[in-house]
Amino acid sequence: MRVIGMLSGTSYDAVDAAVAELAIEGDAVVLRPRGLHTEPYPAPLRDALAACLPPATTTLEAVCRLDTELGRFFGAVAARANAALAAGRADLVVSHGQTVYHWVSGARARGTLQLGAAAWIAEATGLPVVSDLRTRDIARGGQGAPLAALLDALLLLNADPAADPADPGGPARGALNLGGIANITARGDGGEVLAYDLGPANALIDAAVTEATGGAERMDAGGARAARGRVDRALLADLLAEPYYRLPPPKSTGKERFHAAYLRARVEARGHAPTADDLVATLTELTAELVARACRAHGLGELVVSGGGVRNPALMARIRALAAPTRVTGAEEYGLPAQAKEAHLFALLGFLTVNGLPGNVPSATGASGPAVLGSLTPGAGPLRLPEPPAGAAPRRLVIEPVEPAPQTASGSRSGGPGRA
Repeated sequence: MRVIGMLSGTSYDAVDAAVAELAIEGDAVVLRPRGLHTEPYPAPLRDALAACLPPATTTLEAVCRLDTELGRFFGAVAARANAALAAGRADLVVSHGQTVYHWVSGARARGTLQLGAAAWIAEATGLPVVSDLRTRDIARGGQGAPLAALLDALLLLNADPAADPADPGGPARGALNLGGIANITARGDGGEVLAYDLGPANALIDAAVTEATGGAERMDAGGARAARGRVDRALLADLLAEPYYRLPPPKSTGKERFHAAYLRARVEARGHAPTADDLVATLTELTAELVARACRAHGLGELVVSGGGVRNPALMARIRALAAPTRVTGAEEYGLPAQAKEAHLFALLGFLTVNGLPGNVPSATGASGPAVLGSLTPGAGPLRLPEPPAGAAPRRLVIEPVEPAPQTASGSRSGGPGRA
């Protein structure tokens, strides 16, 4: 089956559409990457989205308009990815949508809202669409995040020592995504898969740059500001006192908590503001410290990193320095480009959905049990689902390279996808 997986993350700067061929072979899902198509948001759509996000107030009219315009844009992107990377022969589109609110109360997720109406994508492509991938996990008591735990567990983590004591798989390996929010996947002491949101990655850095430049810049391009700035250790200590960081997993968060007003309040509470570059350097250090703490807590010998943050050399340098002796590697070493990993994740999740297989990892999200994720919108033709595979759910993800996977783009992008 040829599947288009689409993601727009918490950085909401662009949409990634990855095309993959997926098949179930024995106890494995085999994924053959066919390339990545990326398109930045048109400026008016990005501005309309930013105006609706917390802590801003909005109206149902604005939400309705945004849901429609996002759906139209996602549909156009999916159609172009189908033409460019699948010769117009894709079978399915899987759209994460654009998160506008992730409702967390105390230690529990209560709901989540992703916009980008799937009917517009189905109309634009003629293909069935899987969407709304987080709500079912939340309905079973889970956090609805990070959904990346499934791909990480099947591809990147060591063998489960409880299931196969003879194959410990070498030094403990974890997976990190650096989007608007940073999330990590690792194994617990009993071999179970743990995954949770660490806290901000690009979210606060982008907010600081945007505010300092009046919107002329929206990110720390190339980590230049962090490289010029000096860490304000007193402010860093204040930021690290955030209660969220002390909550045990499973846990999830987003820009509902970590936004420009949050940062402004903490800077103003200290009575004086650091320079813009010093603030960005301090926020970069915050993310690196959160990652390093997680590496120590899970005893990681290797950390596999993906997401838009890998293009920030200042952030990656601080992560390597603070996380040492943990070896920091890229998802490319395991067959998936760091930029395309999350889009391929959603292709995988939607493929499992149409095959009647669960896509969540209950030990990671806190759900009461496995769940088939998402809602299915029919395409132009009759809806025909595969017969559910015989036997147990797949235990491995195998990446089979094809010809060098092309990457197409209609413009440049900035921070990269967000928390998956």
